[in-house]
Amino acid sequence: MTDSSLRILFTLDYEIHGNGEGCPRELMVEPTQRLLRLFDRFGAKLTIMADFAEILRFKEYAQKTGKDDYHDHDIVHQLQSAVGGGHDVQLHVHSSYFNASQKDGHWVQDWSEYNFAGLSPERLDEIVRQGKAFLESILRPVKSNYRCIAFRAANWSVSPSRNVVQALAKNGILVDSSVFKYGRREGLVNFDYSAAHSEMLPWRADTDAIWRQNPTGAIWEVPIYSESRKLPAFLSVNRMYRFVSGRRHRVPNTNPYTSGDSAPRRSPSKLHRLARLAGKHAWKADFNQCTGRQLIAALRRGAQRHRQEPGILPFVLIGHSKLFTRWNERSLCPFLAYVRRNSSRFAFGTFDSLNLTV
Repeated sequence: MTDSSLRILFTLDYEIHGNGEGCPRELMVEPTQRLLRLFDRFGAKLTIMADFAEILRFKEYAQKTGKDDYHDHDIVHQLQSAVGGGHDVQLHVHSSYFNASQKDGHWVQDWSEYNFAGLSPERLDEIVRQGKAFLESILRPVKSNYRCIAFRAANWSVSPSRNVVQALAKNGILVDSSVFKYGRREGLVNFDYSAAHSEMLPWRADTDAIWRQNPTGAIWEVPIYSESRKLPAFLSVNRMYRFVSGRRHRVPNTNPYTSGDSAPRRSPSKLHRLARLAGKHAWKADFNQCTGRQLIAALRRGAQRHRQEPGILPFVLIGHSKLFTRWNERSLCPFLAYVRRNSSRFAFGTFDSLNLTV
């Protein structure tokens, strides 16, 4: 790895709460504006992973009612301003919003489409095609060569992956960034990325298992940086805020694949839960939940681990606009300052800066 060959990629999932509650101005526009101002101070780049399914609902609501209660105008203006200012916008999708309806100030979603990877090939193709066209239609007026090339699934749902990979490749998406090594989920969405090819290095993705490498793969996986860590590594004020917010806006347990005639899943025993807590877990480079100093240490470890690798390497961080608090803003400054001070070793970038081709 040569000087300035490690790119710091900040990716921001741009959305309201997962259960359909919340004001887009408060959860998307205002925190993202603060983040953009902060990044401009340090010369950092932000990639906004815009949930176009939500934004489309907000736009249709405004067109139908004549009221911009969900701030569609401000959202589109912010995305355009970000791209015009040298930042980036790429595709994020909460597929349960496509058939959502507005009720009593929140969005009632179609939970049968919550699990993105569980949708039919035709439905996946339709969603990706519409999302790419939507972003390019609103962003090319401010940047004529803008391309939608990267994707992140809601809840990291790209397993099973065959239909997902085929839909992305068919529609000209070059990069997926949904996988994080050591990550596992069981519930509304199911995946196990423990065997992912790398915690940091990009790989050409195998169609049948996006978390595995295939030299002839049709798309690239650029993983969210992660490590296998024990619970003390997860301690931070920001993480406690995330936990409380998640409890207040919990997604209902309405998984159509585990209800009805299927046998109920047995709850783990207290002993089993304690054993899991004592083990290691996927620690993502989440700039909402980690302190700046924790992120500096992780960046150093990643750079040291892959110091012999050739080419440009990514260090992908993930965050959510709805969780970017004032405290989070202050805690992130040391990391931004560290990267700027060490510009001979690190540079801020976007997916385009990785020079990936298929």
